[in-house]
Order: sequence, then structure tokens, then C-alpha cells
Amino acid sequence: MSGIYDFTAQSLTGEEVPLKRYEGQVLLIVNTASACGFTPQYKGLEQLHRDLSPRGFAVLGFPCNQFGAQEPGDARAIEAFCEGKYNVTFPMFAKIDVNGGKAHPLYEYLKREKSGLLGSSIKWNFTKFVVDRSGKVVGRHAPTVTPEGLRKEIEALL
Repeated sequence: MSGIYDFTAQSLTGEEVPLKRYEGQVLLIVNTASACGFTPQYKGLEQLHRDLSPRGFAVLGFPCNQFGAQEPGDARAIEAFCEGKYNVTFPMFAKIDVNGGKAHPLYEYLKREKSGLLGSSIKWNFTKFVVDRSGKVVGRHAPTVTPEGLRKEIEALL
């Protein structure tokens, strides 16, 4: 059975990134969008990343255009938006699908490991998965759960 560190994902700049690079860290994996009502959560995600990364934490952002076409831009537009509006420094990856036949294998794995309240499908942008230092998916949170609301859970894992 594969684990979180067996996957690779393409960065916004086109680099193939092995998730093994994050082995031993606590991760918050989020499907993002630039034109969503939850988009201001980028601010909280960035604050968590800045505050907790020295302790072995990383946010990993995965843009997705499957919900209301709220991430229409290409990699360059996504990068410009994230850096320009929210000063994002956490790793952002290339746009992916999180549901359906073309869903990224990482998201297929995350959904298998932690089903949601209404089944395994991702329901909207800014669904959050918490991964502990050993690579185990230990939490799944709805888009309405703010990054600030996850601070205690994440700190307990650090």
C-alpha cells in the first residue's frame, strides 16, 4: 500500500516534487482557488506556515478549478495572484483535479485515508488534510474550518 511519501506532484514552476521531501514534517494539504469565497484563507494558511515551519510544518497548496471554475488561470497567473495578494511563501503546486477520473493520485489517496462527512469526494475549495510526521493522514476538515482553527491540532502534532 502506498503512503503519502510515495507520491510526486508538479510545482507551479513545472518541477516534479517528490513528497518524500517533506518526510518528518507535519503537513496541511489544501486544494485552493483564487476566486472563491474562501480565498482569504490564504492569509491564515500563510501565517500558519510562517509561524510553524521552523518547528517542522508545511502547508502544501494544490490549485483546483473543479468547483465553480474558481481557479481559471494558468500557473503563472496563480503564482502572481498568490504572491501579489497574499505574499504566499508555502509550496504551491500545479493545478490538479481532486475528484473524478483525472483526480491526482495524491488526492485519491487522501480521500481513501480520510473520508468526509458526506463521502470521500472533495465538496469544495479549501478542504484541508492534516498529515502527521510519520505520513499518516490524521485529519480532514471542511472549507469552513479556518486555518486559525487548526492551529491547536497542528501544534499538538509538532
